Amino acid sequence: MTEYQPPAAHGTMPGAPDDAAHTVAYDAVVLAGGAARRLGGADKPAVRVGGRPLLDRVLAACAGARTTVVVAGPRPTARPVTWAREDPPGGGPLAALDAGLRHVTAEHVVLLSADLPFLDGRTVAALLDTLRPGAADGVLLTDSDGRDQPLVAAYRTPALRRELAALSAAHGGTAGLPLRRLTGALDLLRISDPVASFDCDTWDDIATARARIREHGHVLDEWISAVKDELGIDLDVDTGVLLDLARDAAHGVARPAAPLTTFLVGYAAARAGGDADAVAEAARKAVALANRWAEEDARDAAPAAPSGGAESDPRTDAG
Repeated sequence: MTEYQPPAAHGTMPGAPDDAAHTVAYDAVVLAGGAARRLGGADKPAVRVGGRPLLDRVLAACAGARTTVVVAGPRPTARPVTWAREDPPGGGPLAALDAGLRHVTAEHVVLLSADLPFLDGRTVAALLDTLRPGAADGVLLTDSDGRDQPLVAAYRTPALRRELAALSAAHGGTAGLPLRRLTGALDLLRISDPVASFDCDTWDDIATARARIREHGHVLDEWISAVKDELGIDLDVDTGVLLDLARDAAHGVARPAAPLTTFLVGYAAARAGGDADAVAEAARKAVALANRWAEEDARDAAPAAPSGGAESDPRTDAG
């Protein structure tokens, strides 16, 4: 396990670009095997944090990959992947990496474990952006103690293949060899990120991760990400606009208007093309309507102004 520390902002490096905006083609290899002995043999990639399996959370972080290879037995996932198995099964991380690389064609590959609850696309993009301009073989994260986390890293694919071939020739294969035999032969850069590198080895780690995503300031982002994964939606929208809309509808009309209005905005946006601009335009129209509704209600509630002539006699018959 790597040490957990509270994040500065959403568990990513401040200012890191979003993975969806990353333009360099890359592939991803996710190692999802292992016995999970410290979890009592549980199927760790399937353990849920924030309502989503750990594996699906990692797959969301590398959604920008051209090809994503998961080295494990096939299972349902929220995103399409290519499945691979190490030879022999249970042969360790180097054998698993070797199996995954057989399906990789990109010059850069992101190598990830399947138990990283706080990894996101901005961290993946930062790794790749750090790797691309230089001559290093890879860029990996380190935890707060400075320990390398080679399964949260981006590498040059030819460098991995070169060292795997050398190890296989020297040892008659890669099964059973520790990962440090490979990383020790590579020229690596390092980025410190104790949040994104936090992994879940024990049930205490799982409990820590579950508690963290329910903290104020994180729960809404986590919930929106979980809903988008559950519904198969890849759409980045301005949640602040939608929250403002819900507030205006609740205050200007009635509380039940908030969820119904946001639903109708989503429906209208889908009919108009379903992109972020369509959501923004539908929300703008709904906000304007809610404001007009509130203004009318405010006018009707105000005391009537004098007409400007002589005050009328309150008696019904002045004569």
